[in-house]
Amino acid sequence: MKFGIKTMWKKLGPGLITGCSDDDPSGIATYSQAGASFGLTTLWTAFITYPLMYCIQEMCARIGIVTGCGLIGVIKKHSRKSFVYLLLLICFPAITFNIAADLAGMGAVANLLFPNIPIFAFSSLFVIVLLCALVFFNYRKIAYILKWLCISLFAYVIVPFLVKQHWSEVLLATFIPYMEWNKEFIYILVAILGTTISPYLFFWQTNMSVEEQNHKSNQTDKNEIKNMKIDVNIGMLFSNIVMFFIILTAGTVLFPAGITQIETVKEAALALKPLAGEFAHLLFALGIIGTGLLAIPILAGCLGYLFAEAFDWQRGLDKKLPNAKGFYAVMLASMGIALLLNTIGLNPIKSLIYSAILYGFITPFLIALILYIANSRSIMGQFANGKLSNILGIATLLLTTGAAIALIVAWLE
Repeated sequence: MKFGIKTMWKKLGPGLITGCSDDDPSGIATYSQAGASFGLTTLWTAFITYPLMYCIQEMCARIGIVTGCGLIGVIKKHSRKSFVYLLLLICFPAITFNIAADLAGMGAVANLLFPNIPIFAFSSLFVIVLLCALVFFNYRKIAYILKWLCISLFAYVIVPFLVKQHWSEVLLATFIPYMEWNKEFIYILVAILGTTISPYLFFWQTNMSVEEQNHKSNQTDKNEIKNMKIDVNIGMLFSNIVMFFIILTAGTVLFPAGITQIETVKEAALALKPLAGEFAHLLFALGIIGTGLLAIPILAGCLGYLFAEAFDWQRGLDKKLPNAKGFYAVMLASMGIALLLNTIGLNPIKSLIYSAILYGFITPFLIALILYIANSRSIMGQFANGKLSNILGIATLLLTTGAAIALIVAWLE
């Protein structure tokens, strides 16, 4: 058994890391708000989003393995350059706002654990540590660290078991969808969908699959695709399990206590302390820091790859700083601006709203492009989409389009 687990762990890589990065501090805040506001009634969303996430991320990984290019590189070859520039124009602020919100959450929670040290000092420290890691470590080292940081998410699987649960109610809420036809409930559903199916995941998954493939001597074959699917499947499954347990924690601890408004991860951690105990509070807080350390390099790295591929710069985590100045400069700029946004007092929740609006505009278009590329025999050859991938992909496209429309309507009201 030990050998089996050890072997499986070695096979996991880009898929696991990408899936776990989706549960970043901003995602934790969204899921905590869902549970605090509506109890267990949104648990079923984790059951629905899992196959949709897997479908899109598997396509992205397959595109990377087969073409040897990141997603933006493939789009540039088969689309108008103006569309690529539009993606950059939208993705840079959206992802930077996301980094700002994550930094704010990590700094606030660290300050909760060590009150004598200012929040900004913690946020600055996190930025320095992460930038040094990205600049001085190679791909293998970074992937190794990120993979082990995924374990921090187990904190959220443990927390619900520290309080009494009515498991029959949990099962019903998981498998029987519940809807309330009001603005607040629709908005939280849109927020959950936007948080779990984010554009930066598409870009990162594709580029990491390319990096991983570059470190292997074997050519693309069916066995390679099979191993990738296992990796992505486990990554997306674990991501949605963590999402499920965060909603469950807030739904069974905060909601019954009448704490229905959670605006930050710090508030969620503080609210848990008197209700679920010191240990649950500590686990929740440490998990936020761990997931932030996992997600921020991925968010910044995603931007580095986006700009480098768009402008044909040297890129890759194996490249030294002097040989890939543009690639690293974009990562530095995104983290620096995110830190600056925190110093001028930008509300983390507003950062998330801005990100969600920008993500909502481009996600349907990106999914449509991914479906087109993954179905093209001239691009993908024998590894083009099958029927199930297309059914799930189209379902995801329709859902994200509906979410984008709902987001625009809610924004205009």
